[in-house]
Amino acid sequence: MTILNKPFNTPYNTAPFSKIKTEDYLPAFKIAIEKAKAEIDAIVNTSDAPSFKNTIEALDYSGEELDRISSLFFNLNSAETNDEIQKIAQEISPLLSEFSNDITLNADLFKRVKIVYDSKTNLDLTTEQNTLLDKKYKGFSRNGANLSEVKKNALRAIDKELSQLKLTFGEHILAETNAFEMHLTNEADLSGLPDGAKEAAKQLAESKNKEGWLITLDYPSYIPFMTYADNRLLREKISKAFGSKGFNNNTLDNQEIVLKIAQLRFKRAQLLGYKTHAHFVLEERMAKTPEKVTTFLKELLDKAKPAAKEEFTTLENFAKSLDRTSTANSSGIDKLQKWDSGYYSEKLKQKLFSLDDEQLKPYFKLENVINGAFTVAEKLFGLQFEEVQNIDKYHNDVLTYKVKAADEDLVSIFYADFFPRAGKRNGAWMTSYKPQMIKDGINHRPHVSIVCNFTKPTKSKPSLLTFNEVTTLFHEFGHALHGMLANTTYPSLSGTSVFWDFVELPSQILENWCYEEETLKLFATHYETGAVIPMELIEKIKASSTFHEGMQTLRQISFGLLDMSWHGVDPSEIKDVKAYEVASFGDTNLYPDVAKNCMSTAFAHIFQGGYSSGYYSYKWAEVLDADAFEYFKEEGIFNKDVANKFKTFILSQGGTEDPMTLYKKFRGQEPKPEALLRRAGLLK
Repeated sequence: MTILNKPFNTPYNTAPFSKIKTEDYLPAFKIAIEKAKAEIDAIVNTSDAPSFKNTIEALDYSGEELDRISSLFFNLNSAETNDEIQKIAQEISPLLSEFSNDITLNADLFKRVKIVYDSKTNLDLTTEQNTLLDKKYKGFSRNGANLSEVKKNALRAIDKELSQLKLTFGEHILAETNAFEMHLTNEADLSGLPDGAKEAAKQLAESKNKEGWLITLDYPSYIPFMTYADNRLLREKISKAFGSKGFNNNTLDNQEIVLKIAQLRFKRAQLLGYKTHAHFVLEERMAKTPEKVTTFLKELLDKAKPAAKEEFTTLENFAKSLDRTSTANSSGIDKLQKWDSGYYSEKLKQKLFSLDDEQLKPYFKLENVINGAFTVAEKLFGLQFEEVQNIDKYHNDVLTYKVKAADEDLVSIFYADFFPRAGKRNGAWMTSYKPQMIKDGINHRPHVSIVCNFTKPTKSKPSLLTFNEVTTLFHEFGHALHGMLANTTYPSLSGTSVFWDFVELPSQILENWCYEEETLKLFATHYETGAVIPMELIEKIKASSTFHEGMQTLRQISFGLLDMSWHGVDPSEIKDVKAYEVASFGDTNLYPDVAKNCMSTAFAHIFQGGYSSGYYSYKWAEVLDADAFEYFKEEGIFNKDVANKFKTFILSQGGTEDPMTLYKKFRGQEPKPEALLRRAGLLK
């Protein structure tokens, strides 16, 4: 028995990261799986007649130890991985897939669940209990419980292969990200780059005992170079490297994996009686059908495309005019390319609004932005954040906080991990190390984490965020609040355990506060002088908030349509990933295609994460968040009554009730798409 299989006996029952050895995980998983199987057997073999308590409730509380170990291990595999952890993940994933199938394909267990489900009209169940019963029944019926033994075995084989393929997909992307370095020894090649970015590149080179500067594919290195570097040929080089991850016809190539995942998901859906994977997934989403998603995206496309084409033409003409008067880009601009987008967009934004991120960054010191997010949470929901040092961490960069309510009750433990590392995948995400639930009369509070990749402090400057990074922090913190403020009985309905096209509402709505003067004055102070951000800059932030909104909307729509094109059809005839992708992008392309690049082979959201047939959710949730924030604007962005309704009906309820029902309880009406179009400046 390993440390993972024993009571932790730590402050707030937090994970004892420093005491866990990597080799502890595999035996711990095996022990926890056996314990969970025993719990399932106890449910099945009881002589008592099936009831909600001894079957449905017991099933939801089962496997608690296994779930805890899984959350620790797979979060580390994303935030602090290494070859050993990745090897163990490849061994563990099929074991977990097999165990999951052991439950959903257990005929005797399903028989008990079905007896309770069929008698539901005679049971005096709460709304949450009704939802749990429906979810458990569908969990069996939608995942093969009614299949023949032959088909059940086929389903097991598919799930086992999918679990390994998804892991390999992610490992390839991380390896390709870590493998690329652009080593520059001529300072002229860094022309245009802000001092902070240059210093970070030099510091990175020094850390690897190299002269000069290193530019990598990690976002804090890649984004500034693409935004500010004058050297167009170098922008092209790193852009092509970024866009070719998983598409280099080497041992890390993901093309066959993409095809296999798409085909296996389709076969799985067909086996279960669904037309496509998208039909299977969307049955349990607000959108309900692929047709509804496609209609939603096409309607947005109709609104966004004219604006996007106009913005693109303006940008291209601006780039050509600027290029004629500049010696920096010796190659000349004939047609705007993807590696020109960030660079000339930033130049145009500076011209139109006299605003660039270098002006703003001194006002967005990371520590101040964190405090700003905490202050917003305090003003809205009465939360208090206290940094604590007695909680174990998996890396020194991680910050740990105790979150309390106004009455001093513990609300949550909060972890925050902000800087890139070799063992951390790109991007930003929220996760959980321990779920909230009410069991045996005790409200077990959650342990929530956000993970980002922001610019690290240098020898001369603290971590200063771009405005985009500020909104990213608020976005992930919105997810965290959804987890922290969970207050449900059952773990499978708690926190962010909601429909995927609803889960982005709490995160995206919080971004809105970043654009408000009332918020910015709380935390946006100059890191050297302490001066509050000038009103002039706040006005420019607001004025520029819809800059290139048409192009940005078109980009998001293109990703949603690509997702649906992989998962809403029979993919068995697709042989060429790149050609298929190009065809999918046909209606949304503005820039010339880059032959050496492929989006699908690095589209981790849909091929590794949980967004397959769900990428549209970001735009879907934008409709919700724009409409919801209009309510706050009408009553005051820190209005306690509106905030309390949002907390009561959205943040604390998790997946206990249909999301549209919850939304209408908060808002008093269904969301109106016009709110999003107004905010985006697309409503004429």
